[in-house]
Amino acid sequence: MKRSGIINDALARAIAAMGHGDLLMIVDAGFPIPRDADRIDLSIVAGEPGLDLVYRAISADLIVEKIHFAEEVPVHNKPMFETLKRWFDERDFETVPHDSLLGDFARRAKTIVRTGALDPWGNIVLRSGVDYTQYFADPRLDPPEPFRGLIDRPPFRRDA
Repeated sequence: MKRSGIINDALARAIAAMGHGDLLMIVDAGFPIPRDADRIDLSIVAGEPGLDLVYRAISADLIVEKIHFAEEVPVHNKPMFETLKRWFDERDFETVPHDSLLGDFARRAKTIVRTGALDPWGNIVLRSGVDYTQYFADPRLDPPEPFRGLIDRPPFRRDA
């Protein structure tokens, strides 16, 4: 038996398959997942599991370089926005029209994870990143300026 972390085999496999720039969506119970999408349905009952629990599990294994969410969230779902600010550096935020989450992002996502969450606009897109500290660990490398700000910057927050 696996010692720790995610024990859902489909979710563990999906995270292991993520590459730099791939998209993973965590969506609420009502999200219209495209028929041909790689879907992992974790929902049990209304509200369970919530976005918070699912993200906490995923964050231990996935490096996130950008988070996309509906532009309505900061105004119309302040509790979710506060949670996102605890999890991520706001420099990594990109608000998008809600319709683009339902359309373009859902079609491009490598995997869509359905939760039982009942949060208005409760859908986030995680763009997979890399650990720049490890990539530039060799002291013989001279990272260009845009990468210097990414080195030693925590790519996500697990303890929030």
